[in-house]
Amino acid sequence: MRILHTSDWHLGRSFHRESLIGAQAAFIDHLVETIRAERVDVVAVAGDLYDRALPPIDAVRLFGEALARIRDTGARAVLISGNHDSMVRLAYAAELIDTSGVHLRSSLDTVGRPVLVDDEHGPVAFYGIPYLEPEIVRHHWDLPDRSHATALGHAMELVRSDLATRPAGVRSVVLSHAFVVGGEPSDSERDITVGGAAHVPAGVFDGVDYVALGHLHGAQRMAAGVRYSGSPLAYSFSEEHHVKGSWLVELSADGLSGAEFVPAPVPRRIARIRGRIDDLLAAPEWERYTGHWLQITLTDPVRPGFPMDRLRERFPHALHLDFAPEGGPADDGVSWAERIAERSDPDLVLDFVGWARGTAATPAERRLIQTAFERLRAREAGR
Repeated sequence: MRILHTSDWHLGRSFHRESLIGAQAAFIDHLVETIRAERVDVVAVAGDLYDRALPPIDAVRLFGEALARIRDTGARAVLISGNHDSMVRLAYAAELIDTSGVHLRSSLDTVGRPVLVDDEHGPVAFYGIPYLEPEIVRHHWDLPDRSHATALGHAMELVRSDLATRPAGVRSVVLSHAFVVGGEPSDSERDITVGGAAHVPAGVFDGVDYVALGHLHGAQRMAAGVRYSGSPLAYSFSEEHHVKGSWLVELSADGLSGAEFVPAPVPRRIARIRGRIDDLLAAPEWERYTGHWLQITLTDPVRPGFPMDRLRERFPHALHLDFAPEGGPADDGVSWAERIAERSDPDLVLDFVGWARGTAATPAERRLIQTAFERLRAREAGR
């Protein structure tokens, strides 16, 4: 069986106010071409289908077209919701849609109930585990705590319990949207920290043949059979060195037999450059960046006048401008995105409280802020 593992489409997302819907449509074209050329049997999409719970109309239209085109190739599709998606909305009419060969798994009630797809060696069980918001699943499954590890651990117990009832030799694939220990994040993933812990160990997935992961936007291998496909497009400048694409996975009679990375088309390259404005505008070495989407950091000792207007004469696709004067207090080579990379949303609010008031938040205030973010995420997940 040939499986195409993709994730994190984020349909409807923009890049520094630049619409990406055309680039996302081009990726769907590439995906369909790959399915046909590689004779793919199943497309596995591991969450964050949309960029937000209430996506724009053009994103909904593109998603519907993508599903219809995948179905028309003859391939089956298994998709799960991610932390950017609405579990409730994506679960709508899922049982009816199943009959078309497109299987949306966005409900806690379907965890542990596989989609069965046969090949010449017998059935393969595809288990969809949507993004598990700990505060929601703790009540639904009556769990002892609200950690990601506990939530996903329970989900995998349901998977293994079902697998144990099936004949020996049944192969299995899990789709999961989570932050696995050791994964390399970028600046464009939404924080899912709960109580200081967002990570789950890769060992939680033991016992299945392949795990198609979503959430992290860089393609990476956590183990031979545990992989992130990454997002199909770059959604932050921190992804300038990523190679985007999907995993083409092969299952033989005995399980995983190979995985090949299939690069996706690049609509426009991205880069981060820095220097004094006169040098950036005149030096030949910067010419190769004129077609890139750019994050530019100016190092002039004095802030130049009308810098973005001047820069766009040479770099028409410059999107973001920073200032780090040479010799000044900001001349540490660390961008704002890098400064906050290891900080959760509650931590950033607490930093602001300390800065604005001159004293750190009290333990009660810290709990209040943490609870507020958890309730916000739970409300978004249930929209």
